[in-house]
Amino acid sequence: MLILIKSFFVDPMKTLQQLAYALLVSVLGSLVAKEGSFIFVPLVWGIFFAFALYPISSWFERKRFPRGLAIFLGILGVSILAFGIIYLLLNQVFGLIREIPEIEANISGKMARYSKELNLFFGEEWISSDTLPSFDYLLSSFDFNKTLFETGKSLTLIGIVPLYTFLLLYYKDFFAEFLVRYSSKNQQTILHWVNDSGQVIQDYLVGMIRVTGIVAFLSGLFFYSIGVEFFILFAVFIALMNLIPFVGVFLSSLFAITYVFLTTDSLIYPLLTFVSLWGIQLLENNLITPMVVGSKVKVNALAVLISILIGGWLWGISGMILFIPLVGILKITLEKSEQFKAFGFLLSDDVQVNEDSENFWKILRKRIIKQKK
Repeated sequence: MLILIKSFFVDPMKTLQQLAYALLVSVLGSLVAKEGSFIFVPLVWGIFFAFALYPISSWFERKRFPRGLAIFLGILGVSILAFGIIYLLLNQVFGLIREIPEIEANISGKMARYSKELNLFFGEEWISSDTLPSFDYLLSSFDFNKTLFETGKSLTLIGIVPLYTFLLLYYKDFFAEFLVRYSSKNQQTILHWVNDSGQVIQDYLVGMIRVTGIVAFLSGLFFYSIGVEFFILFAVFIALMNLIPFVGVFLSSLFAITYVFLTTDSLIYPLLTFVSLWGIQLLENNLITPMVVGSKVKVNALAVLISILIGGWLWGISGMILFIPLVGILKITLEKSEQFKAFGFLLSDDVQVNEDSENFWKILRKRIIKQKK
């Protein structure tokens, strides 16, 4: 940034021209990414899964399986596991749908009861049960045609991703040869960049799968202990939404707490659900994720938040998940360039916080360390 400011005073027209080119490329790139999401989203998912499944297919190849069969067996194993989970979740979803009339009756009863209690508390007709929206009205507000279209679109994308994954793994030597020919002068730099980027993707995906499994187990254990009938559905839903940092946990917890509130007669259970999910989230953020995933992506929280917003704007939920490792790859790319290394540092998690005075947490840690010595 200092170089840019300095160059502005040396040659302002050239600097403005460079800024205009950068802005134009950013705008056009964003438009292409947004309008071409139907192509780019499954392709990026295919690249990510190709890196994740590479150890499995490589293991089969070392066992003297043909490459095509080795890749097929890897994708088949993951697909069987995924379809098993989906089948189990669909059974829970259909059971939840069958309970909609009972939930509707609970909503109407609770709304009437709480409106009556509020009217007695305020001493006037503060809320009328007739003015409250009915469950049928809430259902009618959803656009089912649009939902079905988006569902069909998502299923189409899901079908394309395994094909991308297979072809990317099958032609991996072809792509490696392309990179060698393209970067004849900087072969080592390009190959190191590919290895580092692949390691970031692989570590992130494998780590997040483990974290998702742990969060699903803990959430399912809690929901089962309080008697929630569809505990598997809510546990998996919370674990999957946890992949979207900041936003996903809030939305999934709100949905789960609302269901517990509507299906129980005491406020203790919704309150207990809130405290337990909050505790699981604290455990995941401060213990599980650092131990399982570590700082593989090594991107600071501000860059992660901005990448989530940009990814959500461009590619929806897929963008919120994919843009986090993509920013990690961007950081690696910038750090390997002498000209843009400072921007790579701007994305890194090497953040130094210089406080006016030493905080109580650091003092407590020092005392604990001294006592141990």
